[in-house]
Amino acid sequence: MTTTIRTRQPLAALLMALAAGAFTSATQAHITVSSDTATAGAYARVVLRVPHGCGPSPTTGITVQVPAGYLLAKPMPKPGWTLSVEKAALKPPLRMHGREVSETTAQVRWQGGPLPGEFFDEFVLLGKLDDKAAGPLRFSVLQTCEKGQADWAGEPGADMPAPVLNVAPAVAPAEQGAAAPAASSAGPAHQHTHQH
Repeated sequence: MTTTIRTRQPLAALLMALAAGAFTSATQAHITVSSDTATAGAYARVVLRVPHGCGPSPTTGITVQVPAGYLLAKPMPKPGWTLSVEKAALKPPLRMHGREVSETTAQVRWQGGPLPGEFFDEFVLLGKLDDKAAGPLRFSVLQTCEKGQADWAGEPGADMPAPVLNVAPAVAPAEQGAAAPAASSAGPAHQHTHQH
């Protein structure tokens, strides 16, 4: 009996250490934006990936603060989750699709689940990027769990950084047509070569 107890104690300690290591590596995984780089002035689909709970505690809520440069955001419904959206005034209002738009989405909240800590899930938004929204856009996220919460609102490099969407500058119309004169000037020369 004594021998059996002595052999099990190191095994139990090893299992506890492995569990602690798994917990540490899980807590180091951040909520991220898995979308591709977007372009200012275009529509962008933002996918927020939640890789774990608050430690072992399941996730029951995701609240997203929508940055000012991401306009008219619409959340994708998820089975088992309820949605709520808060609006904010646009100053000055914008004209989009032939009508005046005076408010935009400021906050989106999914509540429900629960999402177990050992699983991951994705929460999706669709919105239009402002014409001047080039650069990183931070989507601060409050992750609520059955026990505790995690506030993903820090700067890049922080322990709990906010998810970031990298936005490329819009391509100016002059840049889009820059190659046209060269193509047109090359056209006659090409035709002249064939005439000979």
